[in-house]
Amino acid sequence: MSDSKQTEEQSEQPSEETIDISSVDQSTDDTLDESTNELTELREKAEANWELYLRAQAEMENLRRRSEKDLENAHKFALEKFASELLAVKDSLELGLSVTDVDVDKLHEGSELTLKMLAQALAKFNINDVDPMGESFDPNLHQAMTMQETAEHAPNTVIAVMQKGYLINGRLLRPAMVVVAKAVKE
Repeated sequence: MSDSKQTEEQSEQPSEETIDISSVDQSTDDTLDESTNELTELREKAEANWELYLRAQAEMENLRRRSEKDLENAHKFALEKFASELLAVKDSLELGLSVTDVDVDKLHEGSELTLKMLAQALAKFNINDVDPMGESFDPNLHQAMTMQETAEHAPNTVIAVMQKGYLINGRLLRPAMVVVAKAVKE
C-alpha cells in the first residue's frame, strides 16, 4: 500500500486516540463549577476573617482606652483609701483640741489613742516603722546622725534613735536617724 492509501484508511477508521468532545466539555464544566464554588467559599472565608479582624481591632482599641482611663483613675485616686483612714485621726486630733477644760491625764490618754489610730491606719497600708535600737547599723535603713564612743555597746551598734524610719511595702520611705556606737579610744 502506498502512503496516501494508508492515510486515507486511517482517516476513515476511527482512531483509538480520538477524544470525545462532549466528555471534554462536561469535565471542563465540572472543573469550572468546582473552581467557582471553591472561589465562592474562599471569598466567604476571607470576608468572615476580615470581619473577625475588624472586631478584634475594635476590641483592642476599646481595651486600650479602658486601660488608659483605669490607669488615670488609679493615679488620681490612689490615696483615697489611705486619706479616708487618716480622716479619723484628724477628727480625733480636732476633738482633742476643741476641749476647753484641759486635764493633762485625759489629754495624754487622748493623744495615745490618736497615735494608736494612726499606727493602725499606717499598718493597714503596709507602712511599718524602723526602730533599730540595739541593732547593728544598716546604711540601707539608717542614717547616722553622729557616732558616740561607748564601752557599753559593741561598735557599729545603734545606741539611740532620734527619729524612727519607715518602710512602705518593704521599701524604704524614710531612714531612721540614729546615733551609732564606736569603740572607745585608749
